[in-house]
Amino acid sequence: MFPREVQAAGGVLVRDGLTAVVHRPYRDDWSLPKGKLDPGETFLQAALREVVEETGLRCTAGEELPEVHYQDQKGRPKVVRYWLMTVDGGTFAANDEVDELRWLSFDDAAALLTYEADRQLLRAAQELLAAA
Repeated sequence: MFPREVQAAGGVLVRDGLTAVVHRPYRDDWSLPKGKLDPGETFLQAALREVVEETGLRCTAGEELPEVHYQDQKGRPKVVRYWLMTVDGGTFAANDEVDELRWLSFDDAAALLTYEADRQLLRAAQELLAAA
């Protein structure tokens, strides 16, 4: 029997030409805000909720970005759907999941991110913004 696919969602947050990256101390990595879906939740609902939980920022979702597929640390298939998001309000405060948030240029964010899939998402977001 194949392991069940893990489903998660998140956002690429954009404000004043900068994008947000978060540091997760339990993994010691730099990533984009995301998390697993709760039962009965849509991908978009999860993305907006997870962004608030991890960053304290309330956002409006714009265009959906390409899906990311990989195996998680337990070897299960995982799909993560992301949306380009604009910040409506809120304030970041360090929490159990995220101890630091940085607003960076897309190039600086890409250099800091731990995972290639996150860098590819930033490039997709940049292309969408440039075409707008």
